[in-house]
Amino acid sequence: MKGIILAGGSGTRLHPLTLAVSKQLMPVYDKPMIYYPISTLMLAGIREMLVISTPHDLPHFKKVLGDGSAWGVSFAYAEQPRPEGLAQALTIGRAFVAGEPCCLILGDNIFYGQGLAAKLEAAAARERGATMFCYQVRDPERYGVAEFDASGQPVGIVEKPERPPSRWAITGLYFFDANGPDIATRVRPSARGELEITDVLDAYLQRGNLHAERLGRGAAWLDTGTHEAMMDAARFVEVIERRQGLKIGCPEEVAWRQGWISDAELVALAEGLDKSGYGAYLRGLLEAGQ
Repeated sequence: MKGIILAGGSGTRLHPLTLAVSKQLMPVYDKPMIYYPISTLMLAGIREMLVISTPHDLPHFKKVLGDGSAWGVSFAYAEQPRPEGLAQALTIGRAFVAGEPCCLILGDNIFYGQGLAAKLEAAAARERGATMFCYQVRDPERYGVAEFDASGQPVGIVEKPERPPSRWAITGLYFFDANGPDIATRVRPSARGELEITDVLDAYLQRGNLHAERLGRGAAWLDTGTHEAMMDAARFVEVIERRQGLKIGCPEEVAWRQGWISDAELVALAEGLDKSGYGAYLRGLLEAGQ
């Protein structure tokens, strides 16, 4: 399975004058925003990733992330000339996916919680259909919303409804079988001129192949599309990390725990960050035998 990260473009709601570079390269507490979706894909066992961003921002991502080999993964890059909807990422990434299943994640979404890795692995293991991750919110009218039947199966999807059928928002994390990019190419622009990811999901729903992973009370989903949301996310990460002494969205740690890099390679990564608490944290993983 391959991963696609849509970083920038669609969904950005920050004032352009505040964005010298993509907000996904801005720090959320102690690491760049882009580290969080990358770590989520890594937790799902995904090692090949395509980063999609604007022609202006893409060189900055390449400079920060490189080829991914230091983390035991590989990064490819593609331009999104104009933001034309989330489903556009599947069409841009079609050649990269090359007929394999894929996972699409938004570059400004943070996922956290007990049992998250198991849900990610379960979604990645499904050979047919699509899986959407859903989270209960207070204001579902701001999002695409899933409707469920009495048995908990998805029966409907509505984009930003005036009267939401449920409080289950569809998050920016989607798993697709090999048909995902082909379905996306058949999607037509909505009334707001975008290729809606909900139309792709609805196509799977009509085929009876749409699954839902509902994130419960022990999980958190943070969409950092506004300045206030970015500040909230930074405070959330800070509180959890300072309290537990464990980091959220740390690609170096995930790579090491997955066995993709060795102890020596983890130490080498820590050496490059010796002047920060981040490097000390990586060393501490080995010293504590965690």
